[in-house]
Amino acid sequence: MAGHSHWASIKHKKGATDVKKGKIFSKIARMITVAARRGGGDPDMNPKLLFAVSKARAVNMPKENVERAIQKGIGGGEGTELFECVYEGYGPHGTALIAEIVTDNKNRTAPEIRKIFDRFGGNMGESGCVSWMFEKKGLIIVNSNDHNEDEFMMVVLDAGAEDLLKVGDAFQVICAQTTLDAVKKAIEGKNIKVETAEVSWIPKSNIDLDEAAGRKVLGLMEALEDHDDVQNVYSNFNLPKTLLAEAQAEK
Repeated sequence: MAGHSHWASIKHKKGATDVKKGKIFSKIARMITVAARRGGGDPDMNPKLLFAVSKARAVNMPKENVERAIQKGIGGGEGTELFECVYEGYGPHGTALIAEIVTDNKNRTAPEIRKIFDRFGGNMGESGCVSWMFEKKGLIIVNSNDHNEDEFMMVVLDAGAEDLLKVGDAFQVICAQTTLDAVKKAIEGKNIKVETAEVSWIPKSNIDLDEAAGRKVLGLMEALEDHDDVQNVYSNFNLPKTLLAEAQAEK
């Protein structure tokens, strides 16, 4: 099945662990700073900042942390300059990976990310080497255990979503980037909790992995996600049902 992401259904649960480590606050602060620097400090006038602030609220990031990150972005706080970049490459068994980065030193981050790829039998490539295998779409994740699939599908399609997919214990709602906020509001308007809502790299097709290969690729994904400069990681693999359920349950 194309147009879905097993990793997306795993990583939204991983966020709870990251919050305990405080790592997610640091990553979201960087996201807020970059968004404010590029589009201004008013979330109502800056969609990228609005998304970042919404993400901060979802993980209960303190308000003062959010304000400090915004001020840093618009020039009201001290700090080094931050850069956004995207690294692409291949993981084990021909999987394609995209890592979105926010860093204060690209010369330090690039070799560190390359080393992670190498450690897991992957290969960091040139810009554009795998991004053609993906599409940038709006992605909304909702827990599937609490909702009837047919009824939920009517809600999201009426709101302008392109597709609804069930991956493990999660519904993945796929929509255009421009309709992400409207679809999210329509879902929340039905008193349905949205786990995550973001612009994501959605694979056009997926590679089926067996359990051994799946564990190796998951190791690479988690190692990349754990790097302080990595905001998001995307890939195009399918896990066996048992391994997907295990990965979702342990986060």
